[in-house]
Amino acid sequence: MPTYDYRCDKCGHQFEEFQSISAEPLKECPVCHGPVQRLIGAGNGFLFKGSGFYITDYRSESYKKAKAKENGGSTSTTSKPDKTSKSTAVSKVT
Repeated sequence: MPTYDYRCDKCGHQFEEFQSISAEPLKECPVCHGPVQRLIGAGNGFLFKGSGFYITDYRSESYKKAKAKENGGSTSTTSKPDKTSKSTAVSKVT
């Protein structure tokens, strides 16, 4: 269930309410009983833990071995740019 933010129009009190998505928005401040407005929230952010993401950190060993065999022996699941190739930009001056 999401947490909704509210602000009282009368006293300015801000509070959060843990409600079901289908629940009606609150209409009354718990402090002064004045009218409240439901605020637009940013929602929950993502929290990434560890050195990478699911595809690199939490895959099974059997998946990693199959992927390494498919890639010709490399155990890396991410591709890295080739440092040996150089790009040269040619500009014309007129």
